[in-house]
Amino acid sequence: MSNAAETPNLMEALVSLAKRRGFIYQSSEIYGGLNGFFDYGPLGVELKRNIRDCWWRDMVQRRDDVVGIETSIIMHPKVWEASGHVAGFTDPLVDCKVSKQRYRADQLFFAAVVVDGKTVGYVSALESEKTEEELRSAAESLKRKKGIQGSLWRIAHTHQVLAGSNVEFWRGGEPRDGFSPIKDFTEATEDQHSLIPSPATGEPGSLTPPRSFNMMFQTNVGAMSDASSVAYLRPETAQGMFVDFKNVVDTTRVKLPFGLAQIGKSFRNEITPRNFIFRSREFEQMEMEYFIHPDADWLACHEEWLKWCQDWLKSIGLPESHLSLHEHPKEKLAFYSRRTVDIMFKYPFGVQELWGIAARSDYDLQQHQKHSGVPHVYFDETTKTKVVPHVIEPAVGVDRIFLAVLASAYAVEDVKDEKGNVEQRTVLRLSPRIAPVKVAVLPLLKNKEALTNRAKALHEKLKRRYAVQYDDGGAIGKRYRRQDEAGTPWCVTIDFETIEKPGDTFTLRERDSMSQRRITEAELFALLEEQVY
Repeated sequence: MSNAAETPNLMEALVSLAKRRGFIYQSSEIYGGLNGFFDYGPLGVELKRNIRDCWWRDMVQRRDDVVGIETSIIMHPKVWEASGHVAGFTDPLVDCKVSKQRYRADQLFFAAVVVDGKTVGYVSALESEKTEEELRSAAESLKRKKGIQGSLWRIAHTHQVLAGSNVEFWRGGEPRDGFSPIKDFTEATEDQHSLIPSPATGEPGSLTPPRSFNMMFQTNVGAMSDASSVAYLRPETAQGMFVDFKNVVDTTRVKLPFGLAQIGKSFRNEITPRNFIFRSREFEQMEMEYFIHPDADWLACHEEWLKWCQDWLKSIGLPESHLSLHEHPKEKLAFYSRRTVDIMFKYPFGVQELWGIAARSDYDLQQHQKHSGVPHVYFDETTKTKVVPHVIEPAVGVDRIFLAVLASAYAVEDVKDEKGNVEQRTVLRLSPRIAPVKVAVLPLLKNKEALTNRAKALHEKLKRRYAVQYDDGGAIGKRYRRQDEAGTPWCVTIDFETIEKPGDTFTLRERDSMSQRRITEAELFALLEEQVY
């Protein structure tokens, strides 16, 4: 058996499965597609909805201190001026003047090629799980191309430690001690810009210095298209919650600490959308702003939400072995941030951010209070004073969770068919909480009316509460394989024992183990009640 981590070309396999089984399609595919935009098919939309619903139930409905809200995608443009997005929501952009390709400077990596302590050139590569390997290979090629003899210094990330090495690693700086550090293009000096080769051409001299590129999509509201009608598609859902903070406090009975939660679409004009749905230009966010008293223990609150988010990810089936934490160093935090920790996930293309938990202080409420002239305060009954709350923000993308779920659930394994022949099956080991189809109802034969009638009756009863499928096409083994590939946790087969023997039992086939047992209708509903929560 091979699991997701061991499957070669896992991303290719996931993209193929997503298209073949109706999880995800390229948007506008018949017109050649549009980079950074995707459509969710019948199975995909169910899986995505289940992820959202699980988060909403656990984050909002099952808590007494969080309420929900839904704000508009297009808001007054002054919202984005107050938040700093108009002036500062930018990525560093680099152009290749020869190929006309564009890159995010912080995703374009380079290293000096050092032979016997002397820099003989530079190599570059785009961010991927093979960046370091590609840079080393390019360095070897450059050395051979120039016909240089000598010892090539090792190219490595400065945070990595080599087993058995006595070399003490440094943080940043220039090559030394036999090592050449990997840096991103934002760290290049002006002199290095013309020496670093373009990933597109492999030749130096064509990359421009990094410049700021605002990622907000601009549009116009109303009949006129001039400066007065300019508006933006929101790049995040958070600002809508800050803008409506006063409305919620004035119209509900919320007491500090409390949270505002929202699920909605956001839009970012990414320079280089990539890795399938991981980084796209239209995506869906699940964000919660947790407002706390300025004198509260914000660090303890931050730790509590960090643990909650990790536990929730595991509750929908993400393996703990694929999760890790990355704390942003203080020197790289936004000026208003007290602390930011990312929950990282081991994707097929490398370890990347899945969920960010930030302590944002009172910056956002203060900004909107300042720019709107409307107080964004909370009256503290204990001290009889008005305070501007601070915020802990867990923010995650639905699409990133979707991809993480697919990647960790995917497996290919050898199994035996009903005749004992070995064949391969593709299976998605999705948690029952989020699986698109909970149960497939299968009559053993489609030309036996007694079997199909009983199967249809069970199907009708089940679909009042759950997403289920009725499938009578083909051999029973082929139908099992179809459901395995769709991630369906259970198949219920209506067979002759169901209709001929007392007890009205069915054959329940479990997806992961492929084990089978007899079960009654009442036991089936009890199983679903326990597992689908």
